[in-house]
Amino acid sequence: MAEPLLALDGVTSGYGQIQVLWGMDLVVHPGEIVALVGSNGAGKSTLLRTISGQLAPRAGTIRFNGASIGGARPDVVLKAGLAHVPEGRRLFRGLTVRDNLMLGAYLRTDREAIARDLDWVFELFPILRDRQRQDATTLSGGEQQMCAVGRGIMSRPRLLMIDELSLGLSPRMVEHLGEALLALNRAGQTILLVEQDVMTAFELSHRAYIVENGRVARFGASAELARDPTVSEAYLSI
Repeated sequence: MAEPLLALDGVTSGYGQIQVLWGMDLVVHPGEIVALVGSNGAGKSTLLRTISGQLAPRAGTIRFNGASIGGARPDVVLKAGLAHVPEGRRLFRGLTVRDNLMLGAYLRTDREAIARDLDWVFELFPILRDRQRQDATTLSGGEQQMCAVGRGIMSRPRLLMIDELSLGLSPRMVEHLGEALLALNRAGQTILLVEQDVMTAFELSHRAYIVENGRVARFGASAELARDPTVSEAYLSI
């Protein structure tokens, strides 16, 4: 297998005096979809914030594409090729769908490639093309999630991190978003997915890490974890 695109070794992190992550190890290889699953408060979102530079690690190392990014500013991490789609979408009120998408490309200068990537986003999510002049915050929850994912794609990242893809969405919308992620992955996009719906995460991903109380409790091939009766009993009801 190729060298990891992302590698975490012994990462600890938290907020103020509260430590959330306790020695997290994780690897993501090029071309994979890797899922982080676990209950609310397990530390999944904190891990993504630490990787993307919103939080500085207190210990351990974070390497991306062979370079250390632990403690780097978010704009430096983004420029290195790592995009973070946050929980809750965080679209900009008063800006159109198209403007929100184009914000994802704010560090880029390759105009022709930006235009092609915008067309790719519209191919993945045709409703966004139809509503590109509409205020993005007036879209439905599922459509806003499409816009948030599309904004991440517009940075042309080597690794796309998505926090809580399915949160608050209907099963039909989750299925549509899942199909889009699989199409992205088939096109070569590496994805790190945080997902509370364990079955959805296992269905979409190649490998998965189960996080409990800021630590990795289990990891392995998603298909194998899904068949493990102890995992089914403990996590598939989350």
